[in-house]
Amino acid sequence: MMGVNRRYELWAEEQTGRGVDLDWVRRELDALEIETPSWGYGDSGTRFKVFHQEGAARDVYEKVAQAGKVHRLTGAAPSVALHIPWDRVDDYGALARHAREHGVRLGAINPNLFQEDAYRLGSLCHPDEGVRRQAVEHIRECIEIAKVTGSSIISLWFADGTNYPGQDDFRARRRRLLEALQQVTASLPEGMRLLIEYKFFEPAFYHTDLADWGTAYLAASRLGPRAQVLVDTGHHAQGTNIEHIVATLLDEGKLGGFHFNDRKYADDDLMVGSIHPFQLFLILKELVAGLREPELEPQVRRVAYMIDQSHNIEPKVPAMVQSVVNVQTAYAKALLVDWGALAQAQREGDVIGAHRLLRDAFETDVRPLLAHWREGKGLPPDPVAASAGV
Repeated sequence: MMGVNRRYELWAEEQTGRGVDLDWVRRELDALEIETPSWGYGDSGTRFKVFHQEGAARDVYEKVAQAGKVHRLTGAAPSVALHIPWDRVDDYGALARHAREHGVRLGAINPNLFQEDAYRLGSLCHPDEGVRRQAVEHIRECIEIAKVTGSSIISLWFADGTNYPGQDDFRARRRRLLEALQQVTASLPEGMRLLIEYKFFEPAFYHTDLADWGTAYLAASRLGPRAQVLVDTGHHAQGTNIEHIVATLLDEGKLGGFHFNDRKYADDDLMVGSIHPFQLFLILKELVAGLREPELEPQVRRVAYMIDQSHNIEPKVPAMVQSVVNVQTAYAKALLVDWGALAQAQREGDVIGAHRLLRDAFETDVRPLLAHWREGKGLPPDPVAASAGV
């Protein structure tokens, strides 16, 4: 059986012959960091049933420990996001030290603004000023937590919306939302960002206050440079061109980060790249293209790559490892695009040729590259296989 090094040598020879700068590819793989979510390590389910998984984390300390295992297997997942109050503890400094002991750091802080009884009619959009104040104070609590943990991102998703026409006034709700978000933004310390996530439906059925990238972009624009848009790949209507949204937000300086997952029907929160791997590649291709533009590169470097999944029937650690590997694989393929030939085909109006160039990169088997990259870092060449039983 051919070894990892020999497979890579043959692969590298072919890619070098195509003009691929493999040193640049490896540097960009080194720089890729994918944050995993604490909630992906505990038991979860649908509205019908929660299936208990053997070894599922029972508290935030066990969640962080499992995130450490994922990073040790992949070398690409050095941080774990927290969800408050699900992950509330008495001593966040101790939790941050626990994370470091397991080889990871604490990442984005996600305020929970949808499970309290008070939020039945919304949180920051609620007609009652007292409820809006409660929601603002919870976000401020999360900002204080982020200061202690060294986190630089507050990630906001709102379940706010209405179920029936006439239930509330659209413009009044928008004004309440912006007023509350301005209060929150004023509480951010230097270096901390607010990422605003959108979702076109659910749990409200008539309208959602932040339903698409446009409403999120408008809110982030009102709030200034410390507010950006977060793109969850499962939060769109069927057929939405997510890579176009990504390119537009990047061009506007408002792309803050991703919640990666996959979907077949709605917000399924399936493993990244499990249903639409070509779409994932095209999204990441827009980020790699941004790296090649000097005016966009600093912004691209700040984009947060985060996973947001609900592992209902999959074993927790292997499922998370698979998702990290899928992102890494799609990213490696995006790094292999022949940008010079693509630009020439686009200038010449060569529709088929341009498409074939992207397909060539997408269909390239990057497993020899990734196995060699991992082995060079003392990681298992196949992290998913190594995660069995973890």
